[in-house]
Amino acid sequence: METIDLPAAIVGLAVALGIGLMVGIERERRKGDGDRRAAAGLRTFAIAALAGALAQLLPIAGLAPIGAALVALLAVVSHWKSRSRDPGMTTEIALFATYLIGVLSVVTPPLGAACGTGLALLLAARRRLHRFATELLSEQELHDGILLAALTLIALPLIPSRPIEMLGGINPRPLAAMVLLIMAIQAAGQAATRWLGVRGGMLGAGFASGFVSSTATVASFGSRARRQPSHARLLASGAALSGVATWLLALTMSAALSPHAALALLPVALAGAAGAAAIGLLPLLSPRPADRIDVPVSRRSALRPRAALAVALALALVALLVSAAQRRFGDTGLQLGIALAALVDAHAPVASLASLHAA
Repeated sequence: METIDLPAAIVGLAVALGIGLMVGIERERRKGDGDRRAAAGLRTFAIAALAGALAQLLPIAGLAPIGAALVALLAVVSHWKSRSRDPGMTTEIALFATYLIGVLSVVTPPLGAACGTGLALLLAARRRLHRFATELLSEQELHDGILLAALTLIALPLIPSRPIEMLGGINPRPLAAMVLLIMAIQAAGQAATRWLGVRGGMLGAGFASGFVSSTATVASFGSRARRQPSHARLLASGAALSGVATWLLALTMSAALSPHAALALLPVALAGAAGAAAIGLLPLLSPRPADRIDVPVSRRSALRPRAALAVALALALVALLVSAAQRRFGDTGLQLGIALAALVDAHAPVASLASLHAA
């Protein structure tokens, strides 16, 4: 017979009891009263968590799976006997999850505590989650999010994760991840315009567009300011904030390609981002009334894969040209190539230098 480690058992039982009480308190406040009173509350959840911990602690083969089956059966019976006109499955599923977390709390107490806290938070955020899913999130934004998740979880792992000499030593997987990041920023920019209103959305769109191309953002906002001179201040603020995104993305790419190069770039990047942020937010401190811009919210997809792929191709092309210039002309060719490339796109030369540093 196995000997139970008493200190570890006490820790596991304490974590399981705490999780059961925390989840049970949340469910107790929602179980109602009278004929519509739900079956599971504070005591039920605390007992379920303790039962899971005890089933894992006791040296009886198969006790934990038997207990899980019993809790699942009781949850099914409770749901079947529910008198609510719209009986949900949340409490029953949460009860079963609490039992499993009790088992996990004995095996790995920190992970059990984290899972239990996450479950309680998920249950407590019911109204906010429902409002987000039904009111704040549009159908197109849901489609964009699912598409991004599919590309991240399915397509990205299939891309080779090794440096390619033709790309100047760049690893294609971080490059693909950068494409997905740009697409995510595009979706966030459109959502910000709808959620935060025109004023906050315009500033957010300028900042988000800087992750794709600050040059293109400034050109676009400048053209719009020419057509709408009364809105020039707010458009100028959004264009300036795109410079903040440029520095942040440059620092992110350097960290992904060469952490040592990112440390060297960090002071310059922070100074540049702070300067751009100060210029972008300075017009907002003016006592003049806020600009009003009527921008229709687009129902089209916010994802622009062509723009994101164009940035990735620019990164690869500049890396190839800069690497060739360094091999032929030495440091002089490297510096000239970087300077010329930066006139077109600031992200590409930074990624090229970081990849050369890593190689």
